[in-house]
Amino acid sequence: MSTNDSGHYGDGVARRTKRLWTDEEKRSICFQTTAPGVSVVQVARRYAVNANLIFKWLRDPRYAPDPALVAPPAEEARFLPVEIVAETRSAPAAPAAENHIEIDLAGGHRMRISGSYDPEALARLIRGLTA
Repeated sequence: MSTNDSGHYGDGVARRTKRLWTDEEKRSICFQTTAPGVSVVQVARRYAVNANLIFKWLRDPRYAPDPALVAPPAEEARFLPVEIVAETRSAPAAPAAENHIEIDLAGGHRMRISGSYDPEALARLIRGLTA
């Protein structure tokens, strides 16, 4: 990386320098943005450069990473089908079987407990949820 004086300033005023990046440095910086979990902003901070400049380099075919060299992501994000349905309230069910408890809480929440349980722990849980 080299520097270039961008102008003359009077005494007591700091000089601004403009960094000149070689083509190889630009390619290297752009390639680092392709690592899994690494953002352009992280790479920009690493080199103390504005992220917009790296985005500009990425649009330039001279510096954009070669797709053949970029490792494919381990698992791509996918959309899964989801269906949202209204909850239907059914008529009260037959008496609960042994070791099965259903408790309707405020806000439309329902707690279901199956199997063996500690009554004191269940009482503490209910008090904590209703407090």
